[in-house]
Amino acid sequence: MSRNNNKYLTLSGLEPLVVTPESNFINIGERTNVTGSRKFLRLIKEEKLEEALDVARHQVEGGAQIIDVNMDEGMLDGVEAMTTFLNLIASEPDISRVPIMIDSSKWEIIEAGLQVAQGKCVVNSISLKEGEDTFIHHAKLVKRYGAAVIVMAFDEVGQADTYQRRIDICKRSYDILVNEVQFAPQDIIFDPNIFPVATGMDEHRKNALDFFNATKWIRENLPYANVSGGVSNVSFSFRGNNVVREAMHSAFLYHAIKNGMNLGIVNPAMLEVYDEIPKELLECVEDVLFDKRDDATERLLDYAETVKGQRKEEEHIVQVFKNGGVTLYKNALRMH
Repeated sequence: MSRNNNKYLTLSGLEPLVVTPESNFINIGERTNVTGSRKFLRLIKEEKLEEALDVARHQVEGGAQIIDVNMDEGMLDGVEAMTTFLNLIASEPDISRVPIMIDSSKWEIIEAGLQVAQGKCVVNSISLKEGEDTFIHHAKLVKRYGAAVIVMAFDEVGQADTYQRRIDICKRSYDILVNEVQFAPQDIIFDPNIFPVATGMDEHRKNALDFFNATKWIRENLPYANVSGGVSNVSFSFRGNNVVREAMHSAFLYHAIKNGMNLGIVNPAMLEVYDEIPKELLECVEDVLFDKRDDATERLLDYAETVKGQRKEEEHIVQVFKNGGVTLYKNALRMH
């Protein structure tokens, strides 16, 4: 597919971020999210805003090219918290040089963020969950604010949990956005739902494989659209076992990139270098991801027991996204 310069996803803080076919994978920092980081939630609740800013700063220093900000917590005034924090970021050039992802399940919080965010940000997210009228209304507002948007594979029935539902919902969403809202297709980022694998439930066996295949379909059939996702979801069954989780994140991301995923919410410290994953562990993980064997889950669970409680040496934590260089995935990028 030929692409011209105005068909690239372009975001900005104080500096532009242009996502081209030649770009490395775009890493979205996940730690400024009260639903995903207990430390960040505590700092926001205790109004230790300078320390909360340090969390954002460390993400940018660690190579995050976009930072995800989420203030969805019952004990917080989400609108006030989002507005205050984004205004503080705007006064910190070393943080505000990267684009912001305004992340909320509540539209009033998203719009509060849109009103104060610098540059061209990303809204996370809108979907068909509440029907086409609400979807179109939100999309028109995102367009008016000049932002890009993440579109969840979610409709009036619920979250897409099969390959076919993923591609059907993404196609329907794309057609509405491009044809009715006149939304720039390169500003659309689909999230086809990363769900846990190795849960022991048969209906979850194809969760990763369906994501890979749906990502490939989106990139081949919905011109100029991008694909993202929250990588840590895939390893939810192995909470507390970082050795297995890191291997799962890395292997999943390696194959997702090969299939066209070009952005994602990840924690670089929770990644193993793909080429350095122990052979037996990698085989167990990829058997699960690709649903290669009926006993794949049991084999990975057995392996997990042998490494429970192990920790990586601190110096082995590789900031794989530093300066935008995804050394871990160079082979995947070359093949994509």
